[in-house]
Amino acid sequence: MPKYTLAIHGGAGTILRSEMTAEKEKAHQQALLEALRAGEALLEAGESALVAVESAVRRLEDCEYFNAGKGAVFTHEGYNEMDASIMCGKTLAAGGVAMVRGIKNPISLARCILEASGHVLLCGPGALQFAREQGLEEAPPEYFFSEFRYRQLQEARARGKAQLDHSQKYGTVGAVACDRHGHIAAATSTGGLTNKQYGRVGDSPLIGAGTYANDLTCAVSCTGYGEYFMRGVVAYDVSCLMEYKGMSLEEAAHHAIHQRQLALGGDGGLIAVDAKGNVALPFNSAGMYRGWVREGEEAEVEIY
Repeated sequence: MPKYTLAIHGGAGTILRSEMTAEKEKAHQQALLEALRAGEALLEAGESALVAVESAVRRLEDCEYFNAGKGAVFTHEGYNEMDASIMCGKTLAAGGVAMVRGIKNPISLARCILEASGHVLLCGPGALQFAREQGLEEAPPEYFFSEFRYRQLQEARARGKAQLDHSQKYGTVGAVACDRHGHIAAATSTGGLTNKQYGRVGDSPLIGAGTYANDLTCAVSCTGYGEYFMRGVVAYDVSCLMEYKGMSLEEAAHHAIHQRQLALGGDGGLIAVDAKGNVALPFNSAGMYRGWVREGEEAEVEIY
């Protein structure tokens, strides 16, 4: 029986040790550890990789430190619009949601879309209607509000442009896992760009761009400037490099981030696992909140 593996991320970007207090660093590490433990407990109990990645991402969505769920940034109009996706490597079934408001855990909506909608991607009011039909928990605007996020919006408005929340040391969240049955899954969730306009959607809810899973190759969750990850179809690119060029997981993930994304001008990173339990966590930015655990080993978290 294969051993389980789980990896998570909380965003990549300009994360500098010089700008982090010891208290903040410890708080972020603890949040990552709690998400790892939530997912690992399910894998240890024999649950599927799909269940584990949803659980890990839900914990990150419930933490205000990261740009997803409770910590989602504001749009130009002052709303919190969230995107998420999830994919099963065993069946290639996938679900994604974009531009949804008021749903406490968008990743659970993405899973409902995978399992109950007959579709892959739902967005906006229609996604909210579907979520209500599925009985998913909603939260009022004040649940998502924080003075820190609101200040970010005011700063971005003053500059007249949208900005990556990763530049403020917080970001998109994701999880990838391999379960004891040798199946893998990936999940990603985000609040997108601070001050985003015109219904902008990034890579996180898009299968193949921000999220991908296939038992034959790998499970991937990306974080960074979404426009570049969409152009590079990065999550699927890692899978293709493994399937068609025979690269290892580490080689494919490194090539996608350190060569192809840099050539496009994109920064960020990804986390990935394969069905053998191998893990890759490359990033080309100053840092990436990340953690991983393998069966029988101690969980590890890193930032820089």
